[in-house]
Amino acid sequence: MFKSKAALIGTGFIGPVHVEALHRAGVDVIGVLGSSAASSSRAADQLGLDKAYSDLDDLMSDDDVDVVHVASPNHLHFEHASRALRSGKHVVCEKPLAMNSSHSEQLVRLAGESDRIAAVCHNIRYYPLCIEARQRVAAGDVGELFHVTGSYVQDWLFHPSDFNWRVTASQGGPLRALADIGTHWLDLVQYVTGQRVVEVCTDLQTVHPVRQKPLGGAKTYSGGPGDRAETEDVAVDTEDFGSVMLRLDGGAAGQFYVSQVTAGRKNQCRFDISGAGCSLAWDSQRPNELFVGHRDRANESLIRDPSLLSSAAAGAASYPGGHNEGFHDTFKQLFRSVYAAIEDPTATDAVDEAVPGCPTFADGHREVLLCEAMLESHRTRRWVTLETGDV
Repeated sequence: MFKSKAALIGTGFIGPVHVEALHRAGVDVIGVLGSSAASSSRAADQLGLDKAYSDLDDLMSDDDVDVVHVASPNHLHFEHASRALRSGKHVVCEKPLAMNSSHSEQLVRLAGESDRIAAVCHNIRYYPLCIEARQRVAAGDVGELFHVTGSYVQDWLFHPSDFNWRVTASQGGPLRALADIGTHWLDLVQYVTGQRVVEVCTDLQTVHPVRQKPLGGAKTYSGGPGDRAETEDVAVDTEDFGSVMLRLDGGAAGQFYVSQVTAGRKNQCRFDISGAGCSLAWDSQRPNELFVGHRDRANESLIRDPSLLSSAAAGAASYPGGHNEGFHDTFKQLFRSVYAAIEDPTATDAVDEAVPGCPTFADGHREVLLCEAMLESHRTRRWVTLETGDV
C-alpha cells in the first residue's frame, strides 16, 4: 500500500480506468473533479470516492491530495497540470501533454522547477511482452534494426453519426487520430527499440468531413448506430486516418498508420520489428503473445509467463502463465512505477529495472513535437526532420 493519496480530474471513459487501476496498485483515491459540481458528485457516488470537488480551486487547496491524475479533455491538460504542479502536487497526465509544444515545454520546465514527479500516461509500454521485446532488442538478440512497421486502428468513429469532442481541433487539437492513438504507437516503438524518431513524412485523410453531433453531448465509446438523438451537423477539421513514413536516429526506416474508422477493429495496436538477428511482432488484441521470427529455424511464440521472461518483464506480470493480463493491468503497472518514484525518488523503476523512472513530461513534450512535425509534413507535402536533441 502506498502512502501517497490521489485525486482525479475527468469523469469520461479513461477517468474510471485510472481509479480502478489505482485501487489495484494500492493507492487511496480520495476525490474527483468533473466538469461541474453536479458531475463531480455523480462520479464520486459511482466510483465510491469520499470527496466531490466543486471546482479546480477546491481540489488544489486539499492538503490531503499528494498526486493529481489529469484525465480531462485535451485542451484542459495544460491548465490542470500546471495548476497541480504549482500547488506542490505530483502529476500523472493523460496524453497529449498539451495542445502545442510551447505549452508542453513550459510544463517540462515547471516540473523540473517544482521537484515533483510528473508522468505521462503511456501505459502500453507496460505490457509485459512489450518490456520483454525491449529487453531483447537491448540485449542484441534482434541485431541491427532494418525497419519498424505497425498500426493502431479502431472503429468507434466509423459512422458519420459517431461524435466526440476529440473530432474538433478546438478541443482535441489539430491532430486527432495521430495525437490520440498514434502517439501511443510512437512511444511504444521508441521505448522498445531504444531509438527516437527523427524524420517523418505524413499523409492525413478526413473520411467524414461532416459529423452529426448529439445536442445532448456524447461520451467516448458510447452508443452505437441504433442510438440516435436530435443532432446538428458539425464540420470536422481533424483526421480519421493517418499514414506516416519515418526514420529512427539509429538509421532504421519505418512506417505506421492509424485509423478510427476501420470496421471491426475495436482497439488494435501492433508493431513488427525487423532486424539482422530476428524479428519481433506484438498485437494488443493478443497481448499475452510475442512472435519471434527466424530465417533458418522454426519461429517462436512466447506466451506471457513470468518464469520465462526477463526479470524486467516478469516484474510487470502479476499472475502466473495462463492467467491472462491486459489493458487495465498496464495502468496498474504504470501507477506502481509512478508511486514508487514518488515515495523513493532514488529507486529504479518498480517495473522496468533497465530504465529508471517512468514516462515523463519530457517524453510527453517529445510526442507533441512529433505531432507538430507530422502535421507540418502533411501540410507542406514533404519530409520533416526533427533535431535529435529535441526528440
